[in-house]
Amino acid sequence: MTFQRARRPEHKRQRYEASLAAARSLAEQEGVRAVSLADIATAVGVHKSALLRYFETREEIYLRLAAEDWQSWVTGMRAALDALPPGDAGGVAAAFAETLAERPLLCDLITHAALNLERNVSLESLRTYKRAAYGALGEIAASVRGVLPSLTAEDAFELAGAVGMIAASLWQMAHPTATLLELYAEEPELGHDRFPFVPTVTRMAETIIRGHLCRDGH
Repeated sequence: MTFQRARRPEHKRQRYEASLAAARSLAEQEGVRAVSLADIATAVGVHKSALLRYFETREEIYLRLAAEDWQSWVTGMRAALDALPPGDAGGVAAAFAETLAERPLLCDLITHAALNLERNVSLESLRTYKRAAYGALGEIAASVRGVLPSLTAEDAFELAGAVGMIAASLWQMAHPTATLLELYAEEPELGHDRFPFVPTVTRMAETIIRGHLCRDGH
């Protein structure tokens, strides 16, 4: 950006988009928990008070990114599931794991949404985010039922939500602190490598799927 103050509508849009892009880049590099509003402002080249003309809080910025990434996951799941034959429970489980592995920031954001991002925003911002997240789960559930029609809509929705939470937890384990890395070097059997991301998410997802199918008599 070559302007200092965003007065024109196109300049305001550029600053808005640049702020989201900077927040995304920083979170991908450092993790969501490590990024402050001041960090984002510095990356954009403005004072943090300037960002507050566009966003309520740092948390709102990351909820907006989370909403974008939920929809990205919907797109990825549709593409993966469209390639599967009917009844392929293992393929559905693998699709969950692989599409989430391709979206590490979403995994990080799912964790922090519940922990803190949802706790420092307005009612309307929270409503917008929740509608995006639950809408995405509903779309993924519908796509899953296209491959596994024996699942009820409730089962498929629960499956998508549970797998997202499992993946979020595993992502945190796979990105340990320096102290944890030191511990794992001394005692590898305690490390996150015992739970590799894609195989573990795949296995857990398939377990949930087959549990639902067994319970429903399929």
